[in-house]
Amino acid sequence: MASQADVHDLLRILTTGRNKLSMMAAMGRVKVLQEAGLRSIAAISTADLSAISTAINDAKAAKSLQTACKSLVKDPSKKRSADSTVSPTAKRIKSAYELASEPQTPQALEASLELPQPSTDEEVISQTTIYTNRAPLVLAFAVQLLKYTMPEQPLSSRLSLAQAVVSVNSRSKAVSLGLKKGASAEGEGWGIGQPKVRILGREIHVLKRGGYNWRPEDERVESQEGAKIDWAVSASVTSKKSTFVARSIAVSSPSQARAAIQKLLSISKEIREADHNITAWRVRSDSGSIIEESNDDGETGGGRHILQILQSNDVVDMLLVVTRWYGGIMLGPDRWRIMSQVSRDALSQRLRVAGVIDQEALWGLDLETMRSTDAPVTGGTGGGMPIYKPESARSYILKAFGCPPPAVDSPARKKKSGAALEREKEENLGLLLGALDMLFSSWVEHISRDELDHRAWAWYVQVRPEVESGVAGWGGKGDVPLSSILNLRRRD
Repeated sequence: MASQADVHDLLRILTTGRNKLSMMAAMGRVKVLQEAGLRSIAAISTADLSAISTAINDAKAAKSLQTACKSLVKDPSKKRSADSTVSPTAKRIKSAYELASEPQTPQALEASLELPQPSTDEEVISQTTIYTNRAPLVLAFAVQLLKYTMPEQPLSSRLSLAQAVVSVNSRSKAVSLGLKKGASAEGEGWGIGQPKVRILGREIHVLKRGGYNWRPEDERVESQEGAKIDWAVSASVTSKKSTFVARSIAVSSPSQARAAIQKLLSISKEIREADHNITAWRVRSDSGSIIEESNDDGETGGGRHILQILQSNDVVDMLLVVTRWYGGIMLGPDRWRIMSQVSRDALSQRLRVAGVIDQEALWGLDLETMRSTDAPVTGGTGGGMPIYKPESARSYILKAFGCPPPAVDSPARKKKSGAALEREKEENLGLLLGALDMLFSSWVEHISRDELDHRAWAWYVQVRPEVESGVAGWGGKGDVPLSSILNLRRRD
């Protein structure tokens, strides 16, 4: 297990210098390096260069990284000098996922809110039991559910909306137990004039975030006419050493789709040398009929699989490319789930779900705070209106999922350090998010998004921790075997 100092050192190298990465991309690269056993600057400086290149799929970046690590190992004063330029806030970072100082751009905000990567290791997930109370489990359910029911929402919005669900649910429960009395802020009319969305069966008042452009610069290729075309790129998913990435792009004709594929392969050696570049596209002809085509590129059935994703979402005038770097271990049916996951991620940047308000990014609106501070309702323009802050939701969810306490006489009773407990909770959160992804992704192509939202609450009720009834159980914790979430997946 890498220490937090190791993680911080690697992040600093990867996010500075000539070939600096975004914080989000750097976190992903650190995770890949850790999985390859390259957990520290010292380990990378002495490793075989080919091992680093294989781990990150980039020979040039691997050489640059090793050179930087060797330099710091040889002259530690360079590390001290570099650290002296880091802000006091950055020096206090305890975790690779801890919120940094206030971001200056939407892209920096989204990167700073990054959660642990959802695990794709079904075996580990099925063997894991977390220990938590009900509120953070509702929060986790909502955050992941929104990836599938409102895929156009950025992480900051998903965290804010999910926290709104927790607040509405907690207040409803408190009223039913007699812990709170009187009308809610909504009941007194504080939400009048504000739009609403339904999440986990709860109606949530929201605030539009007009003009919030959070997506990073996309990869670009040129169309036949020379105009720039934007590729939307998914997060990469690695399972048993195989890595998958999907890309989607708008096209309007078969010739444009084929030209875009050729251009993508010609400008990227990394993509061109991948084991498989699976493609599918659908366009509408002048007569109104649908023309579609797919190509497996050696991944038998892959082209048809991602074409069905386009078909099931009624997506036209779109090209989808799923790139796979094979890791030497057969994945079996699990490859279909991962291909679906990255495909939806790439498409979600372009798809717009019918019924979501203007398809804008949203904040969850905090009506109770609005009432207590007597803030005005402004019909959605919203300057200064109280919202559920994503930073608070993120901080809450990172600390909420420990392991079940061992028996009093167990050798495991030994007290863990604070850093060890933080790592344990982050790892458990990644496993929980992975289990929820597997659950929702198994259903999303077979039922409507409204129905998925409806069922998700029932699924939460089935797996939530058992606590005492009534007031005695308020805030109580219990075990949640993650296998109980996996058991709710759709079976073909």
